Amino acid sequence: MSEAPSKSSLDRALFRRIISLFAPHRRQVILTLLVVVVAVVLGIVPAYLIQTIIDQGIQGRDLGVVIQYSIATLIVVLLAAALTLLYGYWSVVIGQKIMCDIRGSLYAHLQQMSLRFFTATRTGEIQTRLISDVAGIQNVVSSTITEQLSNLAIVVSTLIAMTIMDWRLTLLSVGMVPLFLVIGKGVGEYARKVRTGIQEQTGELNSMMQETLSVSGILLTKTAGNGDVLLQRFDKENLELAKWQIRGQVVMYLFFGMIRLITQVSPAVVYWLAGWLLISQGDTSITVGKLVAFTGLQIRMFFPMTGLLSAQVEIMSSFALFERIFQYLDLPHDIIDKPGARALVQSEISGRVEFRNVTFAYDADAETPTVQGVSFVAEPGQLVALVGPSGAGKTTLTYFIPRLYDPDGGEVLLDGTDLRDLSLRSLSETVGAVTQETYLMHTTIRENLRIAKPDASDAELEQACRLAAIHDHIAGLPEGYDTVVGERGYKLSGGEKQRLAIARVLLKNPKVLILDEATSALDTQSERLIQASLAGLMAGRTTFAIAHRLSTILAADQILVLQKGQVVERGTHKELIELGGLYARLVREQFTQEEEPSEA
Repeated sequence: MSEAPSKSSLDRALFRRIISLFAPHRRQVILTLLVVVVAVVLGIVPAYLIQTIIDQGIQGRDLGVVIQYSIATLIVVLLAAALTLLYGYWSVVIGQKIMCDIRGSLYAHLQQMSLRFFTATRTGEIQTRLISDVAGIQNVVSSTITEQLSNLAIVVSTLIAMTIMDWRLTLLSVGMVPLFLVIGKGVGEYARKVRTGIQEQTGELNSMMQETLSVSGILLTKTAGNGDVLLQRFDKENLELAKWQIRGQVVMYLFFGMIRLITQVSPAVVYWLAGWLLISQGDTSITVGKLVAFTGLQIRMFFPMTGLLSAQVEIMSSFALFERIFQYLDLPHDIIDKPGARALVQSEISGRVEFRNVTFAYDADAETPTVQGVSFVAEPGQLVALVGPSGAGKTTLTYFIPRLYDPDGGEVLLDGTDLRDLSLRSLSETVGAVTQETYLMHTTIRENLRIAKPDASDAELEQACRLAAIHDHIAGLPEGYDTVVGERGYKLSGGEKQRLAIARVLLKNPKVLILDEATSALDTQSERLIQASLAGLMAGRTTFAIAHRLSTILAADQILVLQKGQVVERGTHKELIELGGLYARLVREQFTQEEEPSEA
């Protein structure tokens, strides 16, 4: 059995993957690094100029030297500062491009995930990965890496300059570096754990807020009267997040406190050694100018070294966020185009749909599949009604047609071709659906309709809405088609939302139509208007209708009666009534309930 990769090898692989994010921008990265090198080299020059000013100008009482070298120092400092601003700006631009790439890749990848992923994952968790986790790495990709390359170059070049100036003082200064490294490594490991804890707890809190502060969540809270329970739960989760964040802040305060202590002690130690060499050993090579210049270089080295160590902590802790982001990017797509998948030509589609011994289970370990051995043929232009008790598998059966799920066994064919051999894009253009839960975006009516057809003209929008019996209502609104419908369309009634959804699918004009209880929220008058318009829409199209009101599918070409995932009866309304089975019983029970007078 092969051994699991070690943590260090996993970290190296992760680091290489992070660095690969810069590959598309390598040209600008190389140019930025060249500017960094020039700025770093210029940064060393002032120390030598200051040494000359002190030793030759001030102590030698030569005002010309002081003026000349002071002006030179000013010019070099300003030029170095300008170059520092330039590479800082470029690094931010590169970083933001990478951030844009990451967000785009993550969003596009999630868009291609199957419905199974979204039914098993909380929306708040997805939002945390896409927003909070990505935002958490912004500092690393925008500035940290470039800054640390700059810091590394400063440390190396400064050490060389210090060694040239006095190797003994340099050796003493370098002797403190291992202490920096030990502190940085220890703090970085702990910070990584803390960052993971913070993000996981943030995901929990985001999920709770998303679930309870949505319109549906607020309605449930206010009608169920469980606000106090939710508040207690929120307080618990909020306190746990605060604890994690306190740990993160404390560890950084301790880290910078220790680093500050070391940087303050180091110059004193250098002064001691310089004094001992000059006074006790009579070493005349140590001048005042050299000592001032050396301590200046020492401070110049310690500042970026502190930056390197804090970046070590930042990068190591950000590994937790990169791991979470890459974890989502690495999620496999279980419904994808086959190599060489054929694109449908809309004008050539007849709309014949066939199910051949289709079997499916949401849970692989389930004892009984959700759909078991279903076979039938829907001819072009037919209306196929799916009826049966709740949980019989009606909606699941329609999920296979647009490939929201693939069957575990058997096959579904369109015009004689297995759906898995067709391109997903062309299939999505072929199939339209009005689902049980009508979903509208928090935008205008016009934009909600154009989701189905982005280039639709205003005349096309109006025509679709007239067919769906909603145009008159929209025209009566103060802002008409520019009315914002609110979160999930809550500014509209249930019937109005369903009519908009029907108008949207009318606008798409699909060859295959799925109506999943599309008129369940409508009053009798609206339902009759839409049934009339749907009759015109369904002409020449294959339509699958799941109906709670059995009166709406009396004219279906064939009715499939499902029970426990199996087709137990099939035929027309008349044939099934004569059969006297489950369908006849459902019709009898429903019509009996509708005829009973309502109690006052």
